[in-house]
Order: sequence, then structure tokens, then C-alpha cells
Amino acid sequence: QVQLVESGGGLVQPGGSLRLSCAASGFTFSMYVMKWFRQDPGKERELVASISGGGLIRNYADSVKGRFTISRDNAKNTVYLQMNSLLPEDTAVYYCNTRYNMIDIWGKGTLVTVSS
Repeated sequence: QVQLVESGGGLVQPGGSLRLSCAASGFTFSMYVMKWFRQDPGKERELVASISGGGLIRNYADSVKGRFTISRDNAKNTVYLQMNSLLPEDTAVYYCNTRYNMIDIWGKGTLVTVSS
């Protein structure tokens, strides 16, 4: 069973940091591109960052470049999102994603709230 489980969300003050984790199971993790999305209520789901299977190719949304870093540990079947210099507009539910057998697989998400 292909599964993604996010963790690490919470409440943080503006300018603070959080690290999100996504534990994967049920597929050969190192062979798949992994992505982080986010969604604020009333808005469309937004692609935040992506990382290739080997971890060498990383892409970011303009809104998070220079503040967020995506990484992965293929030995642990886990992808991470390090978020620094957080802004109130980063508040959203963050989702882990991969495309497996032409089907988008999603975790249940983890809520990040940036507020003083």
C-alpha cells in the first residue's frame, strides 16, 4: 500500500523556522520525484518544491526561494521541507505528493500556522 505521512507542522512566529517530514512506504522511494504542496482555505493547492529521486535536482516556487529547502533521505524513505524566515502568508496545510503509476498520491497534510 502506497502511503505518505506528513509531520512537523505547528504554530510558529513570523521569522521562525519549522521542518516538515514526509515518511513514504509501499514503493521504491528513491526512484520517484517527491513534491511539497500547500493549500490555504479558499485557495488553490500550490506547488512549493520538488526534488528528483537522487536528490540532485530541486525546484522551488518563487514565493519560497531562498527561505525553504527540500531534501530527502532515501535510506529512511523520507522527504523534508526546511522552512526558514516564515511569513504569515506561509500559513497553510502542507501536503507531500508523488506520482505513482500515473496516479497522484497525497498525504493527509500537516498544518503550519505563522502568527504572532
